[in-house]
Amino acid sequence: MTDLTITRRAALAAGGGLAAASLVGLRAQGQATGAPIRIGELNSYSRMAAFSVPYRNAMQLAADTINRAGGVMGGRPLEFVFRDDGSAPGDAARVAEDLLTRENCAFLAGTFLSNVGLAVADLANQRRKLFVATEPLTDAITMAQGNRYTFRIRPSTYMQTRMLVEAARGKTQKRWAIVAPNYEYGQSAAANFKRLIGNSIPGVEIVAEQYPALGRVDAGATVGALLQARPDAIFNVLFGPDLTAFVREGNTRGLFERRFVLSLLTGEPEYMLPLGDECPEGWIVTGYPWEQVENAQHKAYVDAYRARFNDTPRKGSLLGYVTVQVIANLLNKANSTDSEALVEAFKDLRSDTVVGPVTMRGLDQQSTMGTWVGETVLRGRAGTMRNSRYVDGAEVMFPEEEVRAARRSA
Repeated sequence: MTDLTITRRAALAAGGGLAAASLVGLRAQGQATGAPIRIGELNSYSRMAAFSVPYRNAMQLAADTINRAGGVMGGRPLEFVFRDDGSAPGDAARVAEDLLTRENCAFLAGTFLSNVGLAVADLANQRRKLFVATEPLTDAITMAQGNRYTFRIRPSTYMQTRMLVEAARGKTQKRWAIVAPNYEYGQSAAANFKRLIGNSIPGVEIVAEQYPALGRVDAGATVGALLQARPDAIFNVLFGPDLTAFVREGNTRGLFERRFVLSLLTGEPEYMLPLGDECPEGWIVTGYPWEQVENAQHKAYVDAYRARFNDTPRKGSLLGYVTVQVIANLLNKANSTDSEALVEAFKDLRSDTVVGPVTMRGLDQQSTMGTWVGETVLRGRAGTMRNSRYVDGAEVMFPEEEVRAARRSA
């Protein structure tokens, strides 16, 4: 298991101070010297390193910046204890329990895979400890299986699927195929797509559905099945190495020629960079074109990240940084590490972040953090996004009456 602790003694590399002005709720000035607030962070650091390692890097940067500026709650430093969650629900529950007991962490944050996030949310509910879910995208975590102690930072599967579907408004393609990983996230995305696409393109027919096992896609068989169905358009939910294999096989066999494609996550650098010059053009994607974001606070964060890690940020980096900003704001508002005080303070909490204001909607404990929607394009030998725009999560959240019904029945 990975065990890495950020303490107030961690050095801030050159440029890190540039982002200090964008961190909210800092009341004290100078190095934080009080008793540290320990937060247990568990994630798929081994299996999903392309996302989770940049995520952890940015959390280190944000925590060090906060601590150098005076910490939280009147001078207490943030201290994160990072552990690998094993990418499995049972392993994650054991790690989470260890963080709360042996490591004496005040609360939990993190997870990547949706099924893992649900397992940790259940444990947090049983233990009555706050869980800040960062990356797991399943709708269930804030809807049917939502609980008092679980809050999510990143936009959900429903929210991001709705962004894509609305970007397809006015298109005429009727015959659609779906390809998604066969676990909670992929199934949730497919269900949302089926539910929403008719609002943008009336008369849609789903002519093929492929659900390969996560991390074990048979790209030849998957592409062959889609070609046989002869769809006009494709809704793709694959990511990571599965996406790379799918794109390579699809390009070789002409799957994407003259076909409209909506693709979740493909515009995120973690998944676009491995495609290289094989990145298909013209796909409508959600992603993170970091170099195109003009917000001054975001630019300062990018400069600090690049100076410290000698690398460009990924979507995981952005999520990690925003997460620590929100946690710092939460602690300052609650002025306590008591679970009940944190839960009450978190509801409808507004945080100023490097992507702008983010509010934790009290109704479902889902934040309004958004993401970017745009088209894939090749520039040189690498893919990026064009015509991108940031979609505020507040514009695409579940209707309030639906949230009430789902959480009432949970």
